[in-house]
Amino acid sequence: MGVAHRRGPAFPYSFSPTIAAVSSLWTPEGEHRVRRPSSEAPSESISHAGAGETGPTDPTGDEPGAREELADLERQLLGTPVNDVVANHCYGLFQLAALHLGQRPPRLDDARLAIDAFAALVDALGERLGPATGTLRDGLAQIRLAFVQIAAGEQHDGDVAAQA
Repeated sequence: MGVAHRRGPAFPYSFSPTIAAVSSLWTPEGEHRVRRPSSEAPSESISHAGAGETGPTDPTGDEPGAREELADLERQLLGTPVNDVVANHCYGLFQLAALHLGQRPPRLDDARLAIDAFAALVDALGERLGPATGTLRDGLAQIRLAFVQIAAGEQHDGDVAAQA
């Protein structure tokens, strides 16, 4: 029996590389304003698959001014320190884990994945995350502890239900 070879993307969905406009990044210490870059264009631009084409792979489509808006968003992102952007993703993973832990019943496998991804970034990057490093390490310890406590509570509830 032969193996069928697939052409095109292995993932069946097409995602737009459009970046949501943000004016600040949230951290546990509060909101931090995103520095606006100068009006000069960056020397290099983010490349987009399918650029110049219309259809699902072209994030700009036929919308007037969409290319300029995308270029402006790219300049804003390039003007933001990378460690701030990565730290913001870590906060998002913390929130994602907390969201799954807060469900009834808790979604432990989903929470575990978010916590492991959060830990991978914090542990691998360490001090390279800049001033957020300490807060991220504390948050990682807290979400791990919450996971253990919730998982133990679920195990206890399961044992009680089995005895009834």
